[in-house]
Amino acid sequence: MAQDQLQVLNALDIAKTQWYHFTAIVIAGMGFFTDAYDLFCISLVTKLLGRVYYYDGTDKPGSLPSNVSAAINGVAFCGTLAGQLFFGWLGDKMGRKRVYGMTLMLMVICSIASGLSFGKDPKAVMATLCFFRFWLGFGIGGDYPLSATIMSEYANKKTRGAFIAAVFAMQGFGILAGGMVAIIVSSAFKAIYPAPAFEVNPVLSTVPQADYVWRIILMFGAVPALLTYYWRMKMPETARYTALVAKNAKQAAADMSKVLQVEIEAEKEKVQQLETEKGNNNDFGLFTTQFLRRHGLHLVGTATTWFLLDVAYYSQNLFQKDIFSAIGWIAEAKTMNAIEEVYKIARAQTLIALCSTVPGYWFTVSLIDRIGRFTIQLMGFFFMTVFMFALALPYHHWTMKGNQIGFVVMYSLTFFFANFGPNATTFVVPAEIFPARLRSTCHGISAAAGKAGAMVGAFGFLYAQKGIGVKNTLIILGVFNFLGMMFTFLVPESKGKSLEEMSGEAVEERTATRESAMESGIEVRTM
Repeated sequence: MAQDQLQVLNALDIAKTQWYHFTAIVIAGMGFFTDAYDLFCISLVTKLLGRVYYYDGTDKPGSLPSNVSAAINGVAFCGTLAGQLFFGWLGDKMGRKRVYGMTLMLMVICSIASGLSFGKDPKAVMATLCFFRFWLGFGIGGDYPLSATIMSEYANKKTRGAFIAAVFAMQGFGILAGGMVAIIVSSAFKAIYPAPAFEVNPVLSTVPQADYVWRIILMFGAVPALLTYYWRMKMPETARYTALVAKNAKQAAADMSKVLQVEIEAEKEKVQQLETEKGNNNDFGLFTTQFLRRHGLHLVGTATTWFLLDVAYYSQNLFQKDIFSAIGWIAEAKTMNAIEEVYKIARAQTLIALCSTVPGYWFTVSLIDRIGRFTIQLMGFFFMTVFMFALALPYHHWTMKGNQIGFVVMYSLTFFFANFGPNATTFVVPAEIFPARLRSTCHGISAAAGKAGAMVGAFGFLYAQKGIGVKNTLIILGVFNFLGMMFTFLVPESKGKSLEEMSGEAVEERTATRESAMESGIEVRTM
C-alpha cells in the first residue's frame, strides 16, 4: 500500500513519535481545554445568577426562572452546533490552518464579553449574557472539526488514535479547571467580603460583590485560548490538505520536511495524475450517490452515536448540582449564602472530574490503539447503561441517609465509562474515516449532531427532571445509552490503518495511476 501513496503521506504514516507530535497535542488540546471550561463553568454559576438577579425579598433564595436557566445553559450549544457546521465546511474549503485562528480569537473575545454582560435590569443582563455565549459557542464549535482533523492528519497511523484522544482529553482538564477556578474565586471573596448576617439569615447575607464572582469565572476562559494563539498561527497547513485537496505536493513536502526533519520529494508527477480525479467519479462531493454508497452509513453511525451520547452526558453535567442536592451531598440553598453555594457546587464537580472524568479520558488515550475504537465505544455505552439503571431503579435507596457515598461512586463510574468510551471515540473516529476533501465537514456534521443531543439535554431535561423527577430522567438517559450501543455497529474500526485506507483515497490513487498507465500502454501489475 505504501508504494501507492504520495511519499509525504507515507512519511507521516510511518514517522516515529517526535516532539512535534506533542507540540501539536498541546496546541490543539488547549483549544479543547478552553472549550470545556467555557461550556461547563456556566453550570457552576447558574444558581448564583438566580440569587443575585432574581431575589424577590422573601425568606427564600432567588432562583432563575426555568426558561432563563434553560437559555443560559443551552444557548452556547446552539452556537456550537452552528459553528461546527460552518467552520467544518470552511476548513475543507479554505484549509485547516487559515480557519483555526478565527475560531480561537472568537473564543477569547466572547469569553471576556460574557463576563462583562450589562443591562439596566436582570432581563437585560441575561439577554446580553446569552448573546455573547452564543457567539462563544460558535467559536468553540469550529474548534471541534479543525482540532480533530489537524491532529489526525499530522499523526502516524500507529499512534493516531492516542494523539487525537489526547487532544480531546484536555477537555477533562478544562472541566477540572472550571471547578478549581470557581473554588479559588469563591474562597477569595468569602475571605475578603465576609457575610456578617450569615448566622442569622443566609439568604439576606449575600454581599453585593457576589456579582463579580460569576463574571471572573466566565472571563478566565479567555486566558488559555489567548496563550496558544501565537503557536497555532505558526503551525504549517497539514500535508494531507495541501497535497490531496490543494494539490500542491511541493508545499506539502516542504512543510513536512521541516516538521519531520527529513528530505521528502515533491512528486509533482504523482499529483498531476491525482488531479485527473477531478474529472471522474473519484472526486465525489458530500451530496452525491457515490458518497452515500461509500460513507453514508458511516456518517449515520458517527452522527447518531454522538447525538445519543451527548443527550446523556451533558444532561448529567448540567443537572448534577441538583442531583447532589437531592441526595444531600450539598445542603439546601437556604442554609448558606450565595458564594458558599458556588464553593460547594464547584467542590463537588471538581471531585467528580478528578476521580472519574479525567482518568477516563487518559484510559482511552493509553488503550485506544491497542484494543481499538469500536471495542472502547461499545464497552463504554454498555457500562453507562448498566450504571444509569443501577442508579435509577433503586433511586430512593440512594437518597436515604448513609447511602449517598454509594450513589456518588456509581454516578462517577458513569462519567468514567463515558470518557473511557464514547465521549472520546465519537470525537476520534469521524476524523479518520472520511476523505480529506470532506473530513472536516463530516466531522463537523457528526459533532453538530452531538450538540443537538446536548441541546436536548440542556433544554429538555432541565424541564423533565422537574416534571418527572430525577429517577425517571435517569431511566430515560439509560435508554439513550443503550441505543448508542446499538448504533455503534455502524461505525468501522480504524485502528492501525492509514487515513487513505479508511477513506478509500488509497484505492482512488491506485485507480488513477493504473488508468494513466494503461492509457500510455504500460502494463500494471498488482502486488
